Amino acid sequence: MTNYTIIATSAMGLEAVVGQEVKDLGYECQVENGRVIFKGDETAIARANMWLRTADRIKILVGSFKAFTFDELFEKTKALPWEHYLPETAEFPVQGKSVKSKLYSVSDCQSIVKKAIVERLKKSYRITNWLEESGPLVKVEIAITKDKAELLLDTSGAGLHKRGYRIEQGEAPLKETLAAALVKLSRWSPERPFVDPFTGSGTIAIEAALIGQNIAPGFNREFLAEEWPIIQPATWDQVREEAESLANYDQPLDILGTDIDHRMIKIASENSMEAGLGDLVTFKQMQVRDFTTDKQYGVIVGNPPYGERLSDRKAVELMYKEMGEVFSNYPTWSKYFLTSYEEFEQAYGTPATKRRKLFNGFIKTDYYQYWGERPPRN
Repeated sequence: MTNYTIIATSAMGLEAVVGQEVKDLGYECQVENGRVIFKGDETAIARANMWLRTADRIKILVGSFKAFTFDELFEKTKALPWEHYLPETAEFPVQGKSVKSKLYSVSDCQSIVKKAIVERLKKSYRITNWLEESGPLVKVEIAITKDKAELLLDTSGAGLHKRGYRIEQGEAPLKETLAAALVKLSRWSPERPFVDPFTGSGTIAIEAALIGQNIAPGFNREFLAEEWPIIQPATWDQVREEAESLANYDQPLDILGTDIDHRMIKIASENSMEAGLGDLVTFKQMQVRDFTTDKQYGVIVGNPPYGERLSDRKAVELMYKEMGEVFSNYPTWSKYFLTSYEEFEQAYGTPATKRRKLFNGFIKTDYYQYWGERPPRN
């Protein structure tokens, strides 16, 4: 088995969450800005794609080196063992980025890396004319930061947030990876009630259900590396079998998603069905101010409107005020809200127990955490 350097990329602010997921899979890791690095074999690559709920992509590091000139970039790229990763017929487009580096022309860097790989493969496979590129797709990335070049392969293909269950979505959908992170950060456990009062297309509630029954987030999708010869089909079969055996489909759940818009409730229900959850999650049309429950020690996780437009600010402030009034009636419940609205705590009426900076796409947000009373020990 080959030991690879594997990189799980992450949204800013979620690195520690991704790192914990990697550790939970059994791999020691190093957490850096925007990514988590760990070592593993072909099975580790497949398991990371299958199980990491909060990572964006899984990449393999082929090599890294300092490069100040195009000649250096060419020669050091050519010296890497590309024949181990790319079959003779591989189709390998090169993507790139450059930050604070002497080699700042991304298109030139892409072109040079492509030529270097072509030369290496032609020599390795003893090809005299041209490479066909008619076989499996292997996306190569050249990333240069402060003159350090990294050459990477993207094993995921479509981003890991694309679970395959979202048929339709609302105007401002939350990425599935971020939704899963919000649930994980809430420390919710499946024996407790769970409510998303701004459910939209149902993403937070659906991700909570997948976590609650330990259903692998990648179970119903395909990955780019499934076509690569370096990972045998049997490895993917084995990882899917493991996911099936670890799912706890009998775990009862009490998950409710509500929204003011009846159309979103229909979409959320359809997405939940597509995720294979059947009627495990309840979706209900309701305004936040009408929320009521006699249950104890539940968890509320919400992504309310942010009031990004000035014209929406008053309505959003009123909604936050109503949220504070309604949810204060349930001191045993823990509440978690994601918003970019900087005066959220003033409008809500209570300072948060804890705040965490996160990014919803390119929007800088805070995750306001209000911890409920601890349940009594049995």
